[in-house]
Amino acid sequence: MKNKIIAGNWKMNNNRVQAEALITELIPLVSETKNTVIICVPFTDLCKAVKLTKGTNIHVGAQNCHWKESGAYTGEIAPSMLTELGVEYVVIGHSERRSYFGETDETVLLRTKAALAAGLKPIVCIGETLDERNSGNMEKVLSRQILDGFKDITADELKNIIVAYEPVWAIGTGVTATDEQANDAIAYVRSVFASKYGKTAADKLYIQYGGSMNDKNAEGLLNMPQIDGGLIGGASLVAAKFAAVVNAKK
Repeated sequence: MKNKIIAGNWKMNNNRVQAEALITELIPLVSETKNTVIICVPFTDLCKAVKLTKGTNIHVGAQNCHWKESGAYTGEIAPSMLTELGVEYVVIGHSERRSYFGETDETVLLRTKAALAAGLKPIVCIGETLDERNSGNMEKVLSRQILDGFKDITADELKNIIVAYEPVWAIGTGVTATDEQANDAIAYVRSVFASKYGKTAADKLYIQYGGSMNDKNAEGLLNMPQIDGGLIGGASLVAAKFAAVVNAKK
């Protein structure tokens, strides 16, 4: 049985003082878990997070990276700039990046390839909107995001990728997919990867659920057979709540 991978996405929250307080409180709360713990923090907190988590079981991730290593890309961060800091993971294609900043399946693929080339482990997000689900297009949307967003990803590269299924309608809304809805959607996602890479590769792929998972509902979600972990938003900003998610599935 797989261990779970629990990643906290702080989004645009916590300055360095706040980050230090949160990480310091979190470290002892998750020290006994067998699950993989990741905190994906704002760029300004990365140095502090890497320093504070050194020697602990907490890994550090960024929330985005560019597909170029250098150039006239004001405001962007190259993958190698992250690895130089000691960052191990990076979130790519989050629904907020797609809806607010014009990310597409094509740019997600470019960023994912660049992250892998730099030695980062991407957490690649996919998911449908409420309209897409209600109109019966959920599977069509998810299939497109996988087939286009992973078009040039090899089977060997897939081994270093985590996929986060995040129904857009459940992100930051307090509305969560039921355990069964989340499990069924992830089962479908896994089937698409199986059609592209084979069943063995798809079974080994870690697919998280993201979408208002918190300390109250984590146990039910993480006990579903298809769900390999969580990409946690608001609950990751409170050490005790995030720790409760991490420790919900032993």
